[in-house]
Order: sequence, then C-alpha cells, then structure tokens
Amino acid sequence: MSPPSAADTKIDTIVIGNGPSSMILSYILHGNIPYYAPDPPHPDPLLHAKLRAPSTCLLRPDLDTLTHHFAASRLSYSTQALPINVLLDALLRPHGETDDLGDVTNIEWRYKPHRAVPHLVLGNASSPGGLWAVDDPVRVSWDIGTLSYAGMLSLPGYTFAAHYRKTKNADLAPFTRPSRKELAEYLRMYPVEAGISDSFLNNMQVDGIERTADGFYIRSHRLRCKHLVLATGIFSHLIQPPALLAPLATLHNANSSRTPLLVIGSGFTAADAIISAPVDQPILHLFRWSPDERPSPLRACHQQAYPEYAGVYRLMKRAALASNSAKRPKARRLVSTSFLESRNWDEVYEGIPNAEIVDVQMKDGKAIVTLCLTDGTTIQRPVCGLVYGVGRRGSLGYLDPALRAEILSGVDSPDENKISAKTLRNKVMEDLEVAPDIFVIGSLTGDSLIRFAFGGCVYAASTLIRDLDSSSGTCTPKRPAGTPTGGRGALMNGVDGHGQRAQYDDRPQKPLVCPSKNSEDKSPWPRISRWWTALCNALFS
Repeated sequence: MSPPSAADTKIDTIVIGNGPSSMILSYILHGNIPYYAPDPPHPDPLLHAKLRAPSTCLLRPDLDTLTHHFAASRLSYSTQALPINVLLDALLRPHGETDDLGDVTNIEWRYKPHRAVPHLVLGNASSPGGLWAVDDPVRVSWDIGTLSYAGMLSLPGYTFAAHYRKTKNADLAPFTRPSRKELAEYLRMYPVEAGISDSFLNNMQVDGIERTADGFYIRSHRLRCKHLVLATGIFSHLIQPPALLAPLATLHNANSSRTPLLVIGSGFTAADAIISAPVDQPILHLFRWSPDERPSPLRACHQQAYPEYAGVYRLMKRAALASNSAKRPKARRLVSTSFLESRNWDEVYEGIPNAEIVDVQMKDGKAIVTLCLTDGTTIQRPVCGLVYGVGRRGSLGYLDPALRAEILSGVDSPDENKISAKTLRNKVMEDLEVAPDIFVIGSLTGDSLIRFAFGGCVYAASTLIRDLDSSSGTCTPKRPAGTPTGGRGALMNGVDGHGQRAQYDDRPQKPLVCPSKNSEDKSPWPRISRWWTALCNALFS
C-alpha cells in the first residue's frame, strides 16, 4: 500500500505497532472469524460441553461461563494471564506444550468478508515484526533462540511450520526454538502469505495522535479514524543507566580480549549480552541476587530446553555462593553442558552479586569502575564497555498529552515514557477498551508471550466489527477481560505459572452461539453480583 496522500485520509480503525499482536488483529479484521471446532472434542469436557453447539462463534465469549472452572480443572491452565487470553490459547492448542506443532486445534477460522473492518497498521519497524524486525541495542546475536517454541509463535493463516516447509523444503522438528533471525523472517513474510499486507504501513514514525469530536487524528500522517488500537508493547525502550555510568556509553571497543565488558542485570537482556559476546571476551557481570525475595527469571529455565540461559544462571549462582563464603573458597566446578563447554568461563567470567558502582574514572579510552561489595569493601576493575540490561519499558509518547492522560487515568504514579506490564494491568482486567474507542493488545495488557495475544485481539475485533455494522450478530454483549486466578497482580513476564485457586459457580451453563447477521442479540448483560463474586474471590480468597 502506498503512503497516504497529502489530503487527510479517513478509515475506521488504525493500529499503532506492526508486531505479532497487530498481525493477529489484522487477520481477524480482514474477515477471518474464529469458531469452535468440536472435532475432536476439547480435552476439557466441561469446556467442550459449553461450546459444542453448532456454529459457536468465539467473538466476545462469555468468560465467566467458559472459564470459571479453569482453576479447578485437571488441565494446567495459566493462572497469570488474562482469562480471555488463556481461553483462546487453550482452544488454539488444546494439548498445550505437548503438541508444539499445533497438529490439533479447536479453532476454525472462517472467512466472512462482510464482517471485515477497514483498517491500517502503522509501525516504526522497517518491516512487519515490530521489535523482532529491528536490531537490538544490546548487540544481541541474531542466532540466539527464542524463549518460545515455534508452535507457540505461530500466527493464524500461515504457521511457522508452513513457513519452514516453504523456505527450507523440510518439515519442522517438534520443540524447535527458532533463532531471532528465523522468527524475524517469518514475521516479515507473514502479512503477504496471510493475505493482510494491504493494511500494513511500515517504517512509519507516528506522532501527535489526538482525540477529535468524531474519533482520532494522527498529525504526523494526516490520518483520521474512529477507533484506535495500541500495540506498541512494553519492550521498545531500554531502561537507561544512571548519570554516574554515562561516561561508559562513550566506550566503543567492547570486543577487547583483555579488558572486561561490564554487564549489569540479572534477567534475559543481560544474559543475551553474555551469550552474544565473543568467546574470548572477558565479562564483568554485576547482578542482583535475592533468590528468596526476587529471583532471577533465568532460574525457571531448564538446562535441557534453555541450556544457554540455564548456564548463565549457574554462573551467577556459583558467583553468589562464592561471595557469601567468608574464606572465598575456590568455586565449584560447573556441571558440564554444551553451552558451559563453549568457552573457558573460569577465565572470562567474573560475577559479583549485589555490588554498587560508586565511582567511574575514564583513562586511555577505557574506564576504571570502583565497586562497593556487600561487606563494605571496595574493589576496582577496568572495563571496555557497558551493557545496562536491567529491563525494558514501553512508551506512549506518540500520543498527545491529553490522550495519554485519558488512557493513564486511574493508574498509580503514571509515567508515559515508562510503560511496564503493571501499568495498565488493572484497567485491562476491567476492559481492554482502556478509554472510549481506544483498545490495547499484546504486551501492553501485561501478557507478554505471543501465545497469549490472541484473546485480546479477538476481544478488540469483536467490538470493532460490531461497531462497523450494528445490525450484524455478535456472540454476547461486551464483558470484562477478566481477572487472572493468580490475582490482580499476576503477570505473564515470559514464564508461565500454574498455581490453582478455585472459583466455583454451580449455575447451569448454556452453550454460546454466534447469531447470524440478521438475528437479534438476546444474550443477557452480565449479572453484577456474579462478576462481583468472581472479583472478590480473585482479590481475597
């Protein structure tokens, strides 16, 4: 599609961000509607019984009816993701992680062109894929494997397995972790292969979005729309180092075989920097170590599934144990794995837990950092560069101040330039429409895995489709996105959780049917007492 002309362009919906969640939403808005496929039945007999009626449409499902038994089910449903996202994930992949390639699914995508919604997807990445399509500022290798298996990264209409067969002329092996490069290539090709490329405008620096009397206006591109969907995520900006470390940003000779590269952080960003460094590059790793109160997310990485991340965690743990010993004994030998055998870690890695940098001195193109250890002693180390990998945040800076304030209303201590998984979490549990005609999808909802993006996209699409043609049938009236059974603070930060907290409702349930285009929607509005009971259970049980 060519860029808009000089005259203002009007369209029903504009999606900001061109990552995976935008692709899922665009696929639905092109008229691909999800229906329950009852053959074979879903392995959860209660869920199947509620959905088994003919032509059960999954637009705007009754979450209370469909998911109230999840926490007490014998199946392992996530208790941290939004119920709408858990529901769609369970239907897309009824056998969960045991069927990585998605050979069995309980969702059928039916093409209904009369339900398509005119829309545009605007993203600042040069090609479709969002952050996956751009170089990482932390100098991360494109060969690092993704956290999710390929099946959990597949989008509707053109799966990663189909892409692999087309490009490699071979079948994809189960439980394959694609490299960042392979996933970026898949996402780049997806819009064309799925038939949605006509809606994508890439390499667009959007700015100045404001509310008008009849919708929204994007000043940077002279676009007008009735609905706005935000899909810019929470990982677009690295958290910047404090002023004390600013001089280290001027160092450019990071690939030094003699002077260590300073890496700060205890999560995946820091681990990626260590993994991506040349094999002979010395590493000085400063990290937070509090396994009982705030454990590193790397701890959840099994050594067989994620040998590189598990290996970095072992290096950190060994360094922490050594630092806690009064006599500082020689570190224990690491258990052998392919990653730990890839270089001589005893010579190239020094880990120091919970240290504080108290001084930085520049000298001969390098820096001398002074560290205060937990016992109060100070040491000095030369460094040749800095990777400050303590986290990432999103930004709503592309919205004008009034619109930002509207979206962030009710948020404690809002900062439009530091949007985290927690920022909008409470709002999206009430409604993914966080302000009139403004929706959030993807990791802005607090659920950061691609597999948990489908529910929010279906939820938003149902309202956009309904608003486009109020005479068309919809499944049920608008409902909240739901409170995770793990509680209002439960977030999907890349590692799933499966704790069980039951919520029971013994009322008889009815199957949900999507009415035809000309039928009358007779679904009742949700009962206040029922929603309040579920909310109280999540908060106080």
